[in-house]
Amino acid sequence: MKVACSILVMAVVTYLIRMLPMTIFRKKIQSQFLQDFLYYIPYAVLSAMTIPAVFYATADIPSAVLATITAVLLAWRGLPLIAVALAASGTAFLTALIEKLFF
Repeated sequence: MKVACSILVMAVVTYLIRMLPMTIFRKKIQSQFLQDFLYYIPYAVLSAMTIPAVFYATADIPSAVLATITAVLLAWRGLPLIAVALAASGTAFLTALIEKLFF
């Protein structure tokens, strides 16, 4: 019963989050500031959720920093997501390995 109630509550909350903006904002938003603000919210939320996870994914901060720098540079150059992810993972692995061997 608890599981069914939890699923029902989550479904209602998810529905309300999607339905309320459509019912509240029936007319086109004229404010350029508000349009820009709403446009960038998904990117800001995704960044706020992803960046801390990147730095706490490994127990080693220097490897996480170098992997992040690698990922940003490769993504900036327009490489595909899989290449960026593999290069960043490889950088984190190699950096941690080098630190273990030499420090």
